[in-house]
Amino acid sequence: MTNQTSKELKPKEKQEVATPVEQSKPGVVFSPLVDIFETEGKITVLADLPGVKPEDLKIDLRDSVLTISGDVAQFEGAGERPLLSEYEVGKYLRQFTLSEVIDQERIDAQLKDGVLRLSLPKVEKAKPRTIQVTAG
Repeated sequence: MTNQTSKELKPKEKQEVATPVEQSKPGVVFSPLVDIFETEGKITVLADLPGVKPEDLKIDLRDSVLTISGDVAQFEGAGERPLLSEYEVGKYLRQFTLSEVIDQERIDAQLKDGVLRLSLPKVEKAKPRTIQVTAG
């Protein structure tokens, strides 16, 4: 039997943005972790935004820059006071520059269980296709 190193799955800690944007209110700014997938017809972005409610999430598209921002507030209920607080609150911020391959008019966003799913469809001319050759 060989001695193999155990690879445990550990959640990655929230990472504070290295160069935070100018803010009008104090607080920590985090960069949400993302996974990006591509098919022939679209690009899918999954962003981890735990604690962000749909009403606190903003997705903005200007000059081909897609900006995702969301706020996470404290979770205490009425009359509760924190004894231990390991979950950090603050603001999430992440930006992506979109190429001309993305059909910006058809972008779709869904937030479920703290995960934002952005569907970025490709324009028709960017989709791969097979061209039939005829003998003639």
